Amino acid sequence: MTRIASTLVLLGSVILALPAFAAKEPRKFYGFAFDDTTGKYLYTEVHQHIYDGDRWLSGSVRYFSPDNHLMGEKTLDFSKDPYIPLFRSKFPSEHYEEAVANLTSNAIELEKLFEGKQQKASIDRQPGMVADAGFNCYIVDHLADLSSGKTAQFAFIVAGQLDKYSFRLKKAGDGTVDGHPVIKIKGEPDSFLRYLISPLQMTYDLQTKTLVEYRGTSNLHDPQSGKVYSAVRIIYPSKPPAGAPVQLPAFDN
Repeated sequence: MTRIASTLVLLGSVILALPAFAAKEPRKFYGFAFDDTTGKYLYTEVHQHIYDGDRWLSGSVRYFSPDNHLMGEKTLDFSKDPYIPLFRSKFPSEHYEEAVANLTSNAIELEKLFEGKQQKASIDRQPGMVADAGFNCYIVDHLADLSSGKTAQFAFIVAGQLDKYSFRLKKAGDGTVDGHPVIKIKGEPDSFLRYLISPLQMTYDLQTKTLVEYRGTSNLHDPQSGKVYSAVRIIYPSKPPAGAPVQLPAFDN
């Protein structure tokens, strides 16, 4: 599985959705990842973010194994663009790192480090581009259009591939979760790649504009096999679900 597959998520870490808060309000919460086929618990996401009103300013995500071993971490900075954060993801055990290292008025500068080999690329910056967790901000801003049945299309920056790809979102259904109306969204490449990569499935609470559930490829690899987790289910409940570790990783002070 290539890094384009694992990066086209979010993934819990890529597409997390948060409601509006007071000025520079900290927000801390967990994401719980399960194997979508077997139900086995895979890892815990530890999210810590700062908002200014309804604008996401910055944050971090750390990934822990069921026994609380740190698997990787990411930092995020939305100061230059609401849809293209400056970010850096590090996975030491995989000898891997990727980043949107800088934004200028005309370019997006990408970096990738794998087994000691560093690669860099610069992509022309254009309106409507999205990268990493900016994916969530884009979805939240387009929930009304998606709910009405419109298809959302954009260029998705994949740092791990040092390139951009056409991507699209469309409504896949309605429902309710805990008494709240939700929308189910399907995300996939807007090209022949959709025949090679399984689509993402996301469920958003329409009242709080938060991500309830994500299904698809993970951005983490199984430490035993070295293969990407190809089918995960990540949920963001207010309380730890059955199957989650009894002792969860601590938040930073």
